[in-house]
Amino acid sequence: MKKWWSEICGSWYYSLCLLWVLIIAYQWIQYADGIWYSETTMFVLGTMIAVAVIDIILPFNAWYRLLIKLVAVIAVVYYAMHTHGLFTWSLFQSLSDNMEEFISTLRTYIWFIVAAWMLLEVSARIGTSRRAIIMFVGTNIVALAILDSFTKTALWEEVAWVVFAGMGWLVSNHFRYFQERFPRGWKHLRRYPLKIMFNIAVIFSIILLAGINMPEVQPTLKDPYTAWKNWHGESVITVNGSNGMDGQGASSGYSREDSNLGGGFNFDYTPVMSVSTTSRSYWRGETRLAYSGKGWIDRSSSSWRDLEPIQADEKLSMDEEPSTIETRTVKQQVKMLSDKGTNYPVLFGAYTISRIESVNGKNDTDQLDWRSNSGEVHWSQTRQNHNFPESYSLISSVPVVPVAELEKKTYSELYDGKSLEPYLQMPTDFPQRVKNLAREVTASATTPYRKIELLQSYLKNNYTYTNNPDLSRKKSSDFVDSFLFEIKEGYCDYYSTAMVMMARSLDIPARWVKGYAPGQANGYVTSDYFPEGATEYMVTNADAHSWAEIYFAGYGWIPIEATPGFDMPLLTEAVQAPAQTEQTPQPEEQQQEPEQEQAETPVQATENGAPPAVIWTASLLVAAWVVFIAFRYRRKLHAAYVRMRYGEAHTPQQKMMVEAKRWLAWMKRHGLNRESHETLRESVDRWQELKPELRPALGPLLQLFERAKYSPNVVTEEEYVTMKQYVQDLRKLWRNTSTK
Repeated sequence: MKKWWSEICGSWYYSLCLLWVLIIAYQWIQYADGIWYSETTMFVLGTMIAVAVIDIILPFNAWYRLLIKLVAVIAVVYYAMHTHGLFTWSLFQSLSDNMEEFISTLRTYIWFIVAAWMLLEVSARIGTSRRAIIMFVGTNIVALAILDSFTKTALWEEVAWVVFAGMGWLVSNHFRYFQERFPRGWKHLRRYPLKIMFNIAVIFSIILLAGINMPEVQPTLKDPYTAWKNWHGESVITVNGSNGMDGQGASSGYSREDSNLGGGFNFDYTPVMSVSTTSRSYWRGETRLAYSGKGWIDRSSSSWRDLEPIQADEKLSMDEEPSTIETRTVKQQVKMLSDKGTNYPVLFGAYTISRIESVNGKNDTDQLDWRSNSGEVHWSQTRQNHNFPESYSLISSVPVVPVAELEKKTYSELYDGKSLEPYLQMPTDFPQRVKNLAREVTASATTPYRKIELLQSYLKNNYTYTNNPDLSRKKSSDFVDSFLFEIKEGYCDYYSTAMVMMARSLDIPARWVKGYAPGQANGYVTSDYFPEGATEYMVTNADAHSWAEIYFAGYGWIPIEATPGFDMPLLTEAVQAPAQTEQTPQPEEQQQEPEQEQAETPVQATENGAPPAVIWTASLLVAAWVVFIAFRYRRKLHAAYVRMRYGEAHTPQQKMMVEAKRWLAWMKRHGLNRESHETLRESVDRWQELKPELRPALGPLLQLFERAKYSPNVVTEEEYVTMKQYVQDLRKLWRNTSTK
C-alpha cells in the first residue's frame, strides 16, 4: 500500500495533466454533442475518463496498465452500446456470433474511440514544457474563438473553461519545476498543502469574480461572422435565443441551429415575407424529431436521403397512412422581403403543403425537393448557385379536426399496431420528474387528445412568457426540466419543446415544428391568382415561432399551440368553413399584443455563465482571504490609521509601548494575569517562577519595556524590532511548553 501511494504521489504532475486535458477535451465534446449521436458522445467521453482514471490510480508498469486500459475501454463501449440498444450479449448465440455482432457494431465508432484515447495520451505528455502548454491551450482557445465568431454557436463558456484549465496546468507546471529545481524547498512546501491550495483558490476566485462582474458593453464593431456574411451579401439569421446567446446580442428570426436551445433575444421587426392567403395560418418550416436534452437534432429519421424531386402542380403525399378527415384548400402566394442572398432551407406554407404551383412566376422546380416523412419542401443550394426564390405560389390542405370524435379515441384505437418509435424518442437520462408531472397533470383524462388538451392548458396557465428568461435560476442540465421546475418562464421554444416531450412521456407521438406565426394583416388584395380576394399578412423576424404537432392515427398530424398569447388558426368541425376562410385583422392584433408588451419590458437578468454555487464559493474564498490579510497586517493597518489621524507616525518608543500592551494582553489570555498591586517586574518574576521555560523571552522583554518607559535615552527602531522578535520567541516557547 505504501509503495502504491508513493507511486501516486510521485506521478502527481502527470495526473494533473490528465485532468486539465480532460477538461479541455470535454469542451470539444460539448460542442460536438449536438452534431454526434448520443452514443458517440458516450463512447468518446467514457473512453477518455476510463483511460485517465486508470493512469492516475495505477501508476505501475506501462504494459500492464495498457492491458487494463484496453479492458476498461471495452467495458465502457459495451455499456454504451447496451444503453443505446445497439448491442446486447445474447445467451442464445454462440460466442463467435456474439463477438462478430459486437465487432460489426463497433466498426462504425472505432475511429472515434481510438482517436479519443490517443489524443488524451499524447496531449497529457506535452506538459513537460511551459511553452508546449501555452501553445496547446492557445490553439484550443483560438479554434473555439473562431468557431464562436464565424458560426452561430456560442462558445464563450467553453473558452472560459479552457482558459481555466490552461491556468491550472501552468500552475501545476510551475510547482513541478520548483520540485525539480529546489527539492529542499519543495519538501518544506509539502508541509503546508492547505495554505498553498487556499492561495491558488483565492487567485482563481478573484479572476472568476472579476470576469463575472465586468460590465456588459455592446461591441462597437460587427463580430467577424456578421461582417463576413454581410461582405458576401448575406444577412445573419438567428432565432429566439436558440443558439444559446443571451438577450443582449441575439435577435428574433428563423433559426438554422436548434441543438442548443435557450438564452434570450431582442425583438427584430425586419420584414421577412408577405403572404397573401385565403386563410390565416401558421407558416410551417421544418420539423425536428431527436431531442438531446439541450435542443433538437436533425437525425437520420429525417435525413437528406429522404428527399425526392418535385414537379410543378404535382400532388405531394405523406408517408403516414392517409387521413380520413375533411380538409380545406388554402391558396398562398409568398413574396420574400429579406435581403437578397438570404437563403432559407425550406419554403414556408400553411399546415402541410400539398402542391407547388410556381416559383418566381414559373413552373421551374428544379431546386425543390420533398421530404415526405415530415411534409417539408426543401430548397436545394447544392445543385446550382441560385438565390432563394423571390416569390412562390402553393396550395395546402388544412384538416378540419373533428374534436368531439377525436376526444373519445383511446390509445388502442389510435396506436395499436403502429410503428411510431421516432416520434416517441427520449434521451436515456430524461428527468423522471418531468414524466411524473405529465402524468399528474393528465391524471383525470383517459384518451390521448384529452391529455394533450390538459398539457396545453397547464403550460399556458402556469408559466410566464418572456423573451429574456432569468437563467440564473437554471440548475438542471436538461432544457425541459429546467424550464418546468426552475426557470418557469420563457418563449415559444421552451413551451413547444416541453409540450412535445411531455406528450412523448405519455406515449403520445409528437414532433417539434418551427416556422412563423401568421404576422400582421396588411389589407385585402385581389389578383389573377386570387380572383375572389385574399388577405395579405406581413411577416417579420419577430414572428419566428415554434410549436408542437401531435400524431393521431387516421387523423394525421394536428398542430398544438402551448405558448401563452399565441392562437393557432385551427379548423374544427364546430367552426363553419366560410367563417374560418377569412379572418379580420383583430385576432392577429390580439395575438401579437403579448410580444409587443414583452418587447418593451426591461431586460431581465440573464445567466452569467457560472453556477450560483461556484460564485458563492469564490466570493466566500475571497472574503476569507481579505479577512486573513487584514488580520495578518493589522499592525501595519493600525499604524497607517494613526498616521492618517494624527498626521505623523508613532515613534519607536510609542510603538514599543503599544507592543508591550499586546504581549501583556496575550499573557492574560493564557492565564498569566498581572495583579493590580504588582509592578510589571514583580509580575514577570512570578511568571518566570511558574513557567521557567519562558525566561529567555520574558527577561529581555521586561528590560526593553523599562527602557522605553523610564529611560531618558532615545529608543531606536532597531530596539522596537528586537522587542517584536522576543514576542515571537515568547509565543514559540509557550507552544513548545504546551505540546510537552
